[in-house]
Amino acid sequence: MIDTLLILSGALVLGLGLRHARADAVNIDARVLAARIDALLPQTQCGKCGYPGCQPYAEAIVRGEADINQCPPGGAAGIARLAKLLDREFKPLSAAHGVEKPRTVALIEENLCIGCTLCIQACPVDAIVGAAKQMHTVVASLCTGCELCLPPCPVDCIRMIPAGSHAYVADDARDRFRQRNLRLERERREKAARLAAKTGAAAEQTAEDPKKALIAAAIERARRQKEQVRPQNVADLSPGAQAAIAAIEARRSAAGVPPEEG
Repeated sequence: MIDTLLILSGALVLGLGLRHARADAVNIDARVLAARIDALLPQTQCGKCGYPGCQPYAEAIVRGEADINQCPPGGAAGIARLAKLLDREFKPLSAAHGVEKPRTVALIEENLCIGCTLCIQACPVDAIVGAAKQMHTVVASLCTGCELCLPPCPVDCIRMIPAGSHAYVADDARDRFRQRNLRLERERREKAARLAAKTGAAAEQTAEDPKKALIAAAIERARRQKEQVRPQNVADLSPGAQAAIAAIEARRSAAGVPPEEG
């Protein structure tokens, strides 16, 4: 009986181990496949596919949430490469996601730029340089032509021009996109930490103030009670006692303590 239980327990453990091993293998295969798909994408990071970057789009394809024809910058050639990798039939570019166009780069009309930095914040590969209230410019060799800088510009000083000889490197664009996301996440965490520290300090100050108020109120009550201590029914006292009391009152008056009324 014991031997049978041991055998069954071992089989159960082995089965669970194999299940986890298969799950890990599937996860690894999914990551590998997503990386291979991402390697075939143009790395414009434009979001026209409906996802915030080429890698998220690749992962969505692996999960079965996105189709292979949602990338306008990749065009027909990109769809063909994805179809071959995934052993699927070729299909035309989805009209809902845009049209295939010649590659372009952004150009800032520098005499119109007001230095608002909104385009810098929008660029997914940090291809725009400048500072607040200073002229901005596009590094054409880094620009992927994503067009994300166009909508936020309040003075319409950005236009797209033919890329010509300016050709970005897809692998570099991928790295710049990842580094930017890491920087933004780090800045987000730092900002949250500063806000938490500020909030904590304010809460601590708020917690301390009631204590101070209670202490001040107790001191004030004690002072008032002390002021209210006055000799009563002194009419029948001897002249000497009354003189002593008068001397005490004189000292209290000299100390600034007002005499009791009534």
